[in-house]
Amino acid sequence: MTSKTRVVVIGAGLAGVTLARRLGELGTPALTLGDEEHRPYNRVLLAEVLAGRYGAEVIALPSPAGLLRGRVTGIDRAGRTVRCADGSVIAYDTLVLATGSNAVLPPLRGLFTPDRVLPEGVHAFRTMDDCLGLSKAVRPGARAVVIGGGLLGVSAARALAVRGAQVVLAQQSERLMERQLDPAASALVRRHLEGLGVEVHTECRVRDVRSVGVAVRSVEMGDGYALGADLVVLACGVRPRVGLAREAGLEIGKGVLVDDELRTSDPHVRAVGDCAQHAGRVYGLAAPALEQAQVLAELLAGDGTARYHGTRSLTRLTLTGAVGSGSGGPGSEGPAPVSPGSVGSGSVSPGSVGSGSVGPGYGDPSPVGPGSADPGSGGPFGGPDTPFDLAAFGETDPRPGDDVVQLADATRGTYRKVVVRDDRLVGGVLVGELGTVGALARAWEGAEPLPSDGGPLLHLLTQDGGS
Repeated sequence: MTSKTRVVVIGAGLAGVTLARRLGELGTPALTLGDEEHRPYNRVLLAEVLAGRYGAEVIALPSPAGLLRGRVTGIDRAGRTVRCADGSVIAYDTLVLATGSNAVLPPLRGLFTPDRVLPEGVHAFRTMDDCLGLSKAVRPGARAVVIGGGLLGVSAARALAVRGAQVVLAQQSERLMERQLDPAASALVRRHLEGLGVEVHTECRVRDVRSVGVAVRSVEMGDGYALGADLVVLACGVRPRVGLAREAGLEIGKGVLVDDELRTSDPHVRAVGDCAQHAGRVYGLAAPALEQAQVLAELLAGDGTARYHGTRSLTRLTLTGAVGSGSGGPGSEGPAPVSPGSVGSGSVSPGSVGSGSVGPGYGDPSPVGPGSADPGSGGPFGGPDTPFDLAAFGETDPRPGDDVVQLADATRGTYRKVVVRDDRLVGGVLVGELGTVGALARAWEGAEPLPSDGGPLLHLLTQDGGS
């Protein structure tokens, strides 16, 4: 494939922008089509904008050359063209779908007005427009109900509490962030939120949204109890955007099916990021999207050996305080990133070992706060200016016969757990202090037998990560 081959990328999120920029560096320029009016931005940092920690401009990504704003309405695979809402038609030699994902809107009674729009005060939390609309609506004392207690719901509840809202978090399953955390770590997250005044309800189903006129007024729980609400935030997960691919006749599972070369069922169409399903898995995380974009850029620039074999991802969540919390941020000083794949300071974001930093500097390692409480803040759950770090990787639930090492400090609000199987580290959870996460994650990623003297597990026994 030569530099004259026309690559068209649909989607200006993290995957699409990373791909286009890397292709430009490799001498294979691409045309990128984005349907949001905002310049490209790092979606995983939206909660920091909502919290008031960063302005929207801080999380902006450098725009690639050849970026156009426009909504694609259809793909003509036979003619190798895409149609846009403004009537224009763009030809391609290779088309890349980086369409991302949409927020899941739960099937609640009253969720939509008769005109099929969300009532005033009800917000999804997926895009910059969602974030800015919610940020404009929140005020001290506002009654906010967050539906969903996964990573996004926890970060949204935390941000709203920092802004002074009275927050209720409703989670249908038995604990918060159940996909990433074990019960002990989840309990610490709950304790942290409750320390900020968030009222947390688990095993709790919301069944109805009630409005007066066009504005939300309450939500009704499964047991019939009604919660007054000025704001309702829908944090119920995301779903790959596959509408264009489906209409074009491409093979679809949960996402657009791709092989190790990120090819769809049409060899002239590739897919990366949240919309892509590789080896039966849709990741929905930043690190795999970045890795897929890098591999595809090399392939399209002529490296026929590049392949994507999946990503072993590390989920890191840093619940930071308000502006000026001192927990690190753009331009601040602090310790080096905890691992090559850590995500920049103040982020609510997934990262992956070896994936590179995805902080406000877009690829520049950002300082990462120490993960422990400021001595002057009254303890690890002392207030809205206290950072709260956690990381989870691999298999955090042990199987019969696995060895488990745990270290908990209730006073400091820290918890560390690793799971060892056949002398290999297969997973772990760390809450409160992440000084050891880099060494542990590298041992997990390498999948090598642990040294007989304990090796990196000895880091669990120190407060400074063994340095």
